[in-house]
Amino acid sequence: MSRRVSTTQGRRGRRKITLLWVAVMAAIVITLLMMEQTALLYVLATLGVTVLMVIVAMADLRGAQQVLPEPVPGDDAAAIGTGISSSLPPTATTTNAPRRPAPRAAKRR
Repeated sequence: MSRRVSTTQGRRGRRKITLLWVAVMAAIVITLLMMEQTALLYVLATLGVTVLMVIVAMADLRGAQQVLPEPVPGDDAAAIGTGISSSLPPTATTTNAPRRPAPRAAKRR
């Protein structure tokens, strides 16, 4: 038996179990609504949200991609307050001439 066949069957099995859970929970909610047990529904909803928040809080996110922090822009607050155009030193890229885009590398085939 190939590995692909076993994973496909595993997905189907998990999907069936998930659909069974959804059907059971829907039946419970409909039954409680018909019996006018809204107080019990509020308690169950609160417990469900609490459990979900605990699961998310305990999730292991070490394997997630880390976002690199953006560079902090310079602070121009002093220049704005005194009326000076800028308190930051001019950089080499600040010119009046239009910038040309960098040439693109050839596409690999």
